[in-house]
Amino acid sequence: MTGLLRAVDAVTVRVPDLDSGLAFYRDALGHDLVWRNDEIGQAGLRLPDSGSEIVLATGLDYAPSWLVSSADDAVEQIVDRGGRLVSAPFDIPVGRCAVVEDPFGNALVVLDLSRGRYTTDGSGNVTGVD
Repeated sequence: MTGLLRAVDAVTVRVPDLDSGLAFYRDALGHDLVWRNDEIGQAGLRLPDSGSEIVLATGLDYAPSWLVSSADDAVEQIVDRGGRLVSAPFDIPVGRCAVVEDPFGNALVVLDLSRGRYTTDGSGNVTGVD
């Protein structure tokens, strides 16, 4: 059996607003902006030695997001094997996302990129999904 959790897609960090979050993580710490979506209050920053991102978010708590092939299938498998559903799969701009807990109470944010990845303009503003 191949592992269900494929990679850490991102680590979400709560910030009071995107501009102050970017002032610290981009400007002070030097992480490049990959994308910014003011509509959902999130911005993605590059981790230089990884395919993962830091996602600054105004409405989400600090948590890792695990990349899976299918969020719906991952929820089914985790719950069938002793986990617990916290938030049923829902659509996000780039695919599907859900929150489950392992048998020990640890939250697992699982997401798939079934709709693609963000496309951006020269300033990193999201222009669509490709």
